Amino acid sequence: MEDLFSFTDELGPAKIVHACEPSIGLQAVLVVDNVAKGPAIGGVRMAADVTTEECIRLARAMTFKNAAAGLPHGGGKVVLRGDPKMAKDRKEQLIRALAQLLRGEQEYIFAPDMGTNEECMAWVRDEISRVVALPREIGGIPLDEIGATGWGLSHVVDVALQHCDFELGDARIVVQGFGAVGKHAARFLLAKGAKLVAVADSRGATYNPAGLDINALLELKAQGKSVGDYADGTRLESDAVIDVECDIWIPAARPDVVNEDNVHRLKTRLVVEGANIPFTLGAEEYLHERGVLCIPDFIANAGGVICAAMEYHGATQVAAMQTIEEKLRRNTEQVMETSKSKLILPRQAAIEMAEQRVRRAMSFRRFSLFSTAPDYT
Repeated sequence: MEDLFSFTDELGPAKIVHACEPSIGLQAVLVVDNVAKGPAIGGVRMAADVTTEECIRLARAMTFKNAAAGLPHGGGKVVLRGDPKMAKDRKEQLIRALAQLLRGEQEYIFAPDMGTNEECMAWVRDEISRVVALPREIGGIPLDEIGATGWGLSHVVDVALQHCDFELGDARIVVQGFGAVGKHAARFLLAKGAKLVAVADSRGATYNPAGLDINALLELKAQGKSVGDYADGTRLESDAVIDVECDIWIPAARPDVVNEDNVHRLKTRLVVEGANIPFTLGAEEYLHERGVLCIPDFIANAGGVICAAMEYHGATQVAAMQTIEEKLRRNTEQVMETSKSKLILPRQAAIEMAEQRVRRAMSFRRFSLFSTAPDYT
């Protein structure tokens, strides 16, 4: 049994809700971490092995991400236990039931995450109104379709390279996780002259030092195949991409894929974290000591939630993409300046920046963890 009190601190979490519906096998957890800046936005993550601990960690990452991005929102997360590749009608049943179970949780706004997408959010919208990242047909900005997170990552790379000793032209890139984030990050960076040499998904990986054809990889994924089926490359096991020598390594899949046990295998000069909590702190410390720059997740991958929040407040797609570029470039530069001046990890610099903003927002509230004060009448 997890000791949930060990995960609490002055920032939160404000609320942990276990949502179950035994009749259909629904098991989910909602964590509302901190709402001092406003109602929490955070994605619904679907996987067979999700845990409450993972949800708590992801919700805190969202608190920091939203604060760093200057959004009027706190952080939250939902994890839903199940195979994201299950039959569509079964998945729809679970998502709709989840929306109904969490109907009363007014401090949480649904968004997509790993295992869910814009269609899932449309099902939520049909049940309740608190949802972002809808299909464009019903007035949304489909952030996965346009690649909002990958767009932001490409600008973070631009700024980070100003603090590296190489340029993007012909830089070798490895992407671990070729989903909504990874494929668009690769697409935007290749358009700027980089070279994709290895890519992995949950079923396999492929490697070609001469470069991979992004369009061929996208076509494979559209056909429901693995990138490991790519014809003009060497097939690898999924986790073998950590051994591929490169200039830029982009994790865009699960938490803790690089940790103290395998970080020594990584041969790169820059890490830009496209996934949420993909590296352990120990792994980041190891890289920092060896001169490898690592841009933390809630700075690098904030493009998606910025797009989602702007949709929620009525902005256009063009305005959202411009804002992503501006905010992520500014935040990356600020983190790098603080990291260098204080001789601390980029993650420590990022946490300092985000936590300062959260605490400032908390100082304005009667009960700082909650978005509404109690009614004494």
